[in-house]
Amino acid sequence: MENKNEKKESRRIKLEQKTIYKMIRIYCFKVHKSSENLCEECRKLNDYAYERLQYCPFGDEKPVCSECEVHCYKSDMREKVKKVMRFSGPRMIFKHPYLAVMHILSKKTE
Repeated sequence: MENKNEKKESRRIKLEQKTIYKMIRIYCFKVHKSSENLCEECRKLNDYAYERLQYCPFGDEKPVCSECEVHCYKSDMREKVKKVMRFSGPRMIFKHPYLAVMHILSKKTE
């Protein structure tokens, strides 16, 4: 049996981590006017999201967060991620089309 605190290293989780980073990067660049790196607030959000994804109990069977029955983000962090996703989601198709399409497809297959 897998330990609850054991880190998951699935393809799905890695793709989700990459996608959330790209979304936070778009948001930070446009809203916070950051240049090369994420600002402190966005870096903390990205680190938090990475950690939560690593410990997702669903692994490769992970649903998109909006469809998940287990809400693993604290409410304040969940609101920040929602804000980032609302802003960056429509821009992802132009900036990172592969990730955007993969995310859309993962929603459709659930």
